[in-house]
Amino acid sequence: MLALRRFLLRWRARKGRLVVLPSVHSPQLDNRRDLYVHVPAAPAAPARGDARYPVIYMQDGQNLFDPATSFAGTWGVDEALAWASRRALDAIVVGIPNMGAARIAEYDPFVDAGDRYLDFVTHTVKPLVDGQFPTLPERSHTGIAGSSMGGLISLYAFFKYPEVFGFVAALSPSLWFADGALLDLVARAPRVPGRLYLDVGLREGEQTVTLGRRLRDLLRAKGYAPRRDFRWVEDKDGVHHESAWGRRFRKALPFLLREPAA
Repeated sequence: MLALRRFLLRWRARKGRLVVLPSVHSPQLDNRRDLYVHVPAAPAAPARGDARYPVIYMQDGQNLFDPATSFAGTWGVDEALAWASRRALDAIVVGIPNMGAARIAEYDPFVDAGDRYLDFVTHTVKPLVDGQFPTLPERSHTGIAGSSMGGLISLYAFFKYPEVFGFVAALSPSLWFADGALLDLVARAPRVPGRLYLDVGLREGEQTVTLGRRLRDLLRAKGYAPRRDFRWVEDKDGVHHESAWGRRFRKALPFLLREPAA
């Protein structure tokens, strides 16, 4: 019993904590939103008291942690991070909530609001987080992630801001949006060093699967190699829902958080 109690105490200690930064103003968009910052538990060893962590900036932040704030269930990102921490993979996750009716415009890479949203993420949110939390601010330790339209804008951000983001996770990205314009953008874009995780649920519809496979082939043609810097997942039971994205995000964390190649 004593051994079990010690194990449970260690497990709970690794769960980390959720910090809310209230009413953060965006000068780029002239609006305000809370930010949800999940921070790893403090290292047990005093020698690691100066530990710093990679950061993942995630869209639709109200759907990541708390069922009370989510639209249709949560990803369970806190549990996913606890799972990764037990495997010596720690990270800070910054959940950036969408703004409801403005969500589509802010996540649209092809209108001004989408660029202003990413300006907010890179020039307001990131400096704020780097200033208040023990981050590894370099691009190789900075990622961006999202699903559906959030996955679309995350992919765009990886290619638009190569000096900021060193890895990306796009879960079921809305590649159909704007007649598949993101596929053309990726085809024209120079190859950006980093790690890319891309997935699709096979129960999301033929168009979604077909476009996902087209993007997979484009990325491979650019030189992103499986297991090295590119991971493609087809989820045979996957639907377009938070529960499926949360399950796959947990499995993606070891790929996203591994030490960057020298």
